[in-house]
Amino acid sequence: MRAGICDMVAVARIINATLVVPELDKRSFWQDTSNFSDVFDLNHFISALANDVKIIKKLPKELATATRAVKHFRSWSGIEYYQDEIARMWEDYQIIRAAKSDSRLANNNLPPDIQKLRCRTLYGALRFSPRIEAMGKLLVERMRSYGPYIALHLRYEKDMLAFSGCTHGLSADEADELTLIRENTPHWKVKDIDSREQRSKGYCPLTPKEVGMFLTGLGYPSNTPIYIAAGEIYGGDNHMAHLLSRFPLIMSKEKIASVEELEPFISHASQMAALDYIVSVESDVFIPSYSGNMARAVEGHRRFLGHRKTFSPDRVERGSLKEGKKLSDQIVEIHRRRQGSPRKRKGPISGTRGMERFRSEEAFYVNPLPDCLCQMDPANINNSYTSSNR
Repeated sequence: MRAGICDMVAVARIINATLVVPELDKRSFWQDTSNFSDVFDLNHFISALANDVKIIKKLPKELATATRAVKHFRSWSGIEYYQDEIARMWEDYQIIRAAKSDSRLANNNLPPDIQKLRCRTLYGALRFSPRIEAMGKLLVERMRSYGPYIALHLRYEKDMLAFSGCTHGLSADEADELTLIRENTPHWKVKDIDSREQRSKGYCPLTPKEVGMFLTGLGYPSNTPIYIAAGEIYGGDNHMAHLLSRFPLIMSKEKIASVEELEPFISHASQMAALDYIVSVESDVFIPSYSGNMARAVEGHRRFLGHRKTFSPDRVERGSLKEGKKLSDQIVEIHRRRQGSPRKRKGPISGTRGMERFRSEEAFYVNPLPDCLCQMDPANINNSYTSSNR
């Protein structure tokens, strides 16, 4: 959602358009009725970008019958596509509606002013609504009362497992239930998935049990406070028991806030996710069990704020996981350079062609270096962050 909005701000600037405040998706899996102003600070969004893009809250009445087009902007497109193909549409239309907003812009090879605009939008203009900000701050304060904490984005929810086809550690009945959900969700195009193949290639989220082994392997003590940034965990206590036995101080929104405090947000998945986003960005350590949209957005935000420690677990299956010093040493070594330290954004995977080449690039919103961050001597960067990453 955040990345899509930022791309549309940049596109509006490129094609010299007035941007109507984006409508949020109300037809997704979560059926959330939230409007833009329910999730984000609308007035701040408009005023913060006033010198970059003209933004209006809704179409003027005089444009109600204006000629309009619904356009699927091409994925990962460069500036030439928008300046040539899209800008020419103004000859025939007064209104262009973007049918989809995510991944509409290339990650690299855009003019510096456009890249910087994406940064100003994401990390300056796109602020959460005042009540979400206040509640998020309260949750952070309550987590800090337990000491330095880990925010764990535990993507072990029913929709995630059904979409990915990952069934490792589940019962046959649970696996059948997830398959049925996938088959009955029309906009999920892939129906037949080999769960073992998905897992062997690292396309599955870590299970709660594996997360516990991962944290132990990294050397975190059992009294480490952990905030679960996620929706309802599939299977509940049945699948969380092993992780809880290792790390009893596991918290969530529902545990550290009262029913009354959460009542304004509880029926709105995007607003609940926004609370998790705030607590995750402000955590001492952030660990996603899967590299999904929110995990990538949080990682990028933490990089922007000073490369706060973020572990990116290697999920590729490497045989049996027998605990002990050997496994712990292996985990530490594999993740020595996977902690969010400064580095330039990765380019496309070698050998890829066409659209797949752009798809394989590291997303701009995962790592905004160097476009959004001040340049320093590389030696100074390494020295600056060595101690803070310990």
